[in-house]
Amino acid sequence: MSTHEHGDKDECVDYIERIVYMIDNELDQADCAVVEMHLRECGPCLERYDLQRAVKQLVARSCAEAAPESLRDRVRLQLREVRIQITEGGSDPA
Repeated sequence: MSTHEHGDKDECVDYIERIVYMIDNELDQADCAVVEMHLRECGPCLERYDLQRAVKQLVARSCAEAAPESLRDRVRLQLREVRIQITEGGSDPA
């Protein structure tokens, strides 16, 4: 057994932020090695890493897609209507 008890919450809390930084390529090589060693020894943190990485990839892929022009037009129209209501004091304070 390693010196790290698998799932030791106190130790794992220290790694949560570093895992996110590692996924964002914001850790130096030495810190990445420490986090990678922890991930090899800690199943719960490895699961969190996999989930965080999957979410980041999904968000990146979603942000790369442009909304259809018809949707964009409807959103613009709604924004104009809200501005008009605010400008004219048309909001009902009830």
